[in-house]
Amino acid sequence: MKPFEKCPVCGGELVEKEVEKLLRGGANTAVVKVRAEVCLQCGERLYSVETVRRFEQIRQKLARSEVDEFILLGQTYQVA
Repeated sequence: MKPFEKCPVCGGELVEKEVEKLLRGGANTAVVKVRAEVCLQCGERLYSVETVRRFEQIRQKLARSEVDEFILLGQTYQVA
């Protein structure tokens, strides 16, 4: 059973989708593809407890620059 039948923000319909989440830790950034409940009306994303725990683990690894197991996609630049 899903924790929410309707979006807790706007009351819209929720559907399960694969989404990309951008995570930052220190100076490092990672893109993670995960499943989430997404509101069709406002776009709010609801993640499972397991997914949120995974996010925290990834953020900690990024902050410590423990990125050996991650695939390098390119470089990120900040525009002045």
